[in-house]
Amino acid sequence: MPELPDIELYLHALGSRVRDHTLERIRITSPFLLRSVTPPLASAEGRRVCSLDRLGKRVVVGLEGELFLVIHLMIAGRFRWADRGAAVPRKLGLAAFDFDSGTLLLTEAGARRRASLFLVHGTSALAEHDPGGLDVLSARPAEFVERLLSENRTLKRALTDPRLFSGIGNAYSDEILHLARLSPVRLTSTLSDDEARSLADTSRRVLTVWRDRLIAEAGEAFPAKVTAFRADMAVHGKFGQRCPVCGTPVQRIQYAANECNYCPACQTGGRLLADRGLSRLLGKDWPKTLEELEELKRR
Repeated sequence: MPELPDIELYLHALGSRVRDHTLERIRITSPFLLRSVTPPLASAEGRRVCSLDRLGKRVVVGLEGELFLVIHLMIAGRFRWADRGAAVPRKLGLAAFDFDSGTLLLTEAGARRRASLFLVHGTSALAEHDPGGLDVLSARPAEFVERLLSENRTLKRALTDPRLFSGIGNAYSDEILHLARLSPVRLTSTLSDDEARSLADTSRRVLTVWRDRLIAEAGEAFPAKVTAFRADMAVHGKFGQRCPVCGTPVQRIQYAANECNYCPACQTGGRLLADRGLSRLLGKDWPKTLEELEELKRR
């Protein structure tokens, strides 16, 4: 799922392409995309783009007359920029937004259609789409710590809860916790004051560095490959590969459709965290340390 740095990348790329330009037409090809009825979608056509913003992981296109297009890409939704009037891709295409400067295509990979589009009128209606998470890039450290400690959750769950923090998902939470040298399953209530403040600083640093890096890499081009798996990430998506800090093989916890990646040496004192699937399979034979894991592999 595109997260804060990825959404900021899209907003940067769209800025020069659609801000102060007219949205001439919206073409919807998937019946599952549009989730609102009033105001009618046609009322957005012919209006100038006044603003581009982010609500958590949602892209918000502000139009004249206090109309707002709220686009949630979910897991597999992506934007493409094409020539004016370009056809919507048959298999992956969901919609086309035709501007006087070009066409923004919305696509989604996979069979399940989770991406959504809302058209709302007024800032109060727009606020209803805000999950309420704290903007880490602009928040003061004390605000971050207060939000972090407001509920006793694991650090992984806390960072990825959109009600607590805005725009942090599975990928960047892995990177944040690795740089902070904190276990993803550690409870927020066990953090010292120094650890909580350090996590605030680390979260802002990771998100800022990645936002700036992605924008610099894209340059003036529209981003063609927005992904949660990047070669220069430290641990996310790197199961079995060497931690760039200490060389220890990166481990993972698998749950639902996601996984949490971490370095045992850097984050958990060498202890392996129980994986739901393998723990159920191996029972008491589940290895607790890297040494036990290597011994299990040699059997």
